Amino acid sequence: MQSPWRVRRGQERVITGNRQASWAFADAYGAELVENAESVALRWARERAQESGLRAVSSGTGAALRMLAATCGAKAVAEIGTGCGVSGIHLLHGMRPDGVLTTVDVEPEWQQFARHAFRGAGFAHNRARFIPGHALEVLPRLADGGYDLVFCDGDRMEYLDYLGEAMRLLRPGGLICFEGTFAEGRTVDTSTAQSAEVLKMRELLRTVRESTTLLPALLPCGDGLLCAVKREDD
Repeated sequence: MQSPWRVRRGQERVITGNRQASWAFADAYGAELVENAESVALRWARERAQESGLRAVSSGTGAALRMLAATCGAKAVAEIGTGCGVSGIHLLHGMRPDGVLTTVDVEPEWQQFARHAFRGAGFAHNRARFIPGHALEVLPRLADGGYDLVFCDGDRMEYLDYLGEAMRLLRPGGLICFEGTFAEGRTVDTSTAQSAEVLKMRELLRTVRESTTLLPALLPCGDGLLCAVKREDD
């Protein structure tokens, strides 16, 4: 049986040609074109992320997060991995005006950067709840079925554990999203032995795809955004 990670024969040339250019165009499509408070705050947050050695979500991923938050009318969102606030700005922009983002990170300093970025983007202080700490210690304290969307951008080795927690946190019809599922192309590379992180990512992709409770899609933006809807209760 052919590996699900292998690109079919003949596709390599297409992917490295027009399709690659199309993906780059799509990822840049969501970039801020108008100079405003939000675009300034996003640029500031990206600069802090770069200085901190973090990779912020791409413009395309950010646009997808905005759209998904708006589509599900998100009032309560849980974010695993605050970073310096880039993804949080996108999520808040898509959420309802009275929505609250609960964001978790092990680094309080990064959360301070995010707090500043949110304020610079024009969001009131009560739109975000910052919780410093390890995600797998914080998530069990959050309310069952209390969230419309869970965004995971933390430790890739813990993604399967985040999935388990998210299934409890999400309401029926809620969304879960995982950033970085391409692992810079290593997820589909079967030519060499891969790291434990990539093997975990493949296990996550299989688990989500085979779940009878989730309806998934893998979006080719940024470094891969795996999304899934928690099916409504029967």
